[in-house]
Amino acid sequence: MSKRKKRVAVIGLGHFGWELACALANHCEVLAIDRDPELVDAIAEHVHYARALDVRDEAALASVLPEDLDEAVVSMGENLEGSILCTLYLKRLGVPSVRVKALTDDHAVVLRQIGADEVIFPERETAHRLAARIANPNLLDFVPLGGDYEVVEWRVPATFDGQTLLEIKLRSRYGAYVIAVQHPESGEVEFLPGPECRLHKHDIVTVIGRRADLDQLQQVD
Repeated sequence: MSKRKKRVAVIGLGHFGWELACALANHCEVLAIDRDPELVDAIAEHVHYARALDVRDEAALASVLPEDLDEAVVSMGENLEGSILCTLYLKRLGVPSVRVKALTDDHAVVLRQIGADEVIFPERETAHRLAARIANPNLLDFVPLGGDYEVVEWRVPATFDGQTLLEIKLRSRYGAYVIAVQHPESGEVEFLPGPECRLHKHDIVTVIGRRADLDQLQQVD
């Protein structure tokens, strides 16, 4: 028996909500909701279900949500009232996980107080990631894990060309634990590589470690 797809509702089809709904539809069963019928009609062919309604009406919202909905993402642009009420209703209707796009820090405080499981600032997060990549040319991407840990994709600089992980001493010198190494020239990917794994310039190494330690690693030219 095949495992059922995760069921996710994306509420609010502005730029972020639209892109998120379309991307999720490749992996999940997506219900897209917006009060604008034109947006709903336009996205209907890209997602599994699309509904036009005003989510400030709790009964209307409840009528379209499947009982086994796994998660909802609320992205309602500048509509603070709608965002807050929708989040409140979703939690009251028993949706297990509700993530909400916040517009301001005060908006985020209110969302957390009424039960939002995660508050997101897409523009702020994108800006921080881009700033880190501009400041550190060898940094390709990173994912914060909470606390002060991160997962980082790092391009091997010329300094380490031809050396093995044992010779570079990433763990003892930089506190970095290697998850995977991608060799672009051969297309090979080594997961959890051993100490004998040899790196070459422009290889991509995925590591996990403390932010301060990884910052030092990224400064190596």
